[in-house]
Amino acid sequence: MTTAFLHADILLVEDNPDDVELTLRALKKNNVTNRIAVARDGAEALDYLFAAGRYADRSTSAPPKVILLDLKLPLVSGIEVLRRCRADEQLHRIPIVVLTSSREEPDIQACYDLGVNSYIVKPVDFQQFTDAVRQAGLYWLLLNEPPGAV
Repeated sequence: MTTAFLHADILLVEDNPDDVELTLRALKKNNVTNRIAVARDGAEALDYLFAAGRYADRSTSAPPKVILLDLKLPLVSGIEVLRRCRADEQLHRIPIVVLTSSREEPDIQACYDLGVNSYIVKPVDFQQFTDAVRQAGLYWLLLNEPPGAV
């Protein structure tokens, strides 16, 4: 895990080190200074979310406020991470934003069928990528009103 927060506001699930760095830089550049945990594969993401493995000491009472999820991950796919989150009573309401390079219709359809909140195809251009991350981060962290927040 790049950032060792056991109680993160954002869980970034991404296996590409360049995309991790770009995402973190884009969030920081846009003053999204929330605590960010990084999982490098789907299995690590599930361990983090369910407080298992090396995250067994993490309390599940403070789940992330938003999950930024790549689909093409080693060990466990992003679609399986999404499926497991939506099937869990504690995690099923967490906003999940798929941030991926896949434009494949079956991936898009599967994610929406499983209840993803947003599906964003990663732009190749750095400025467009930065804008996409900024908009997703600001919306889900600042503008969106989660259940039980009133």
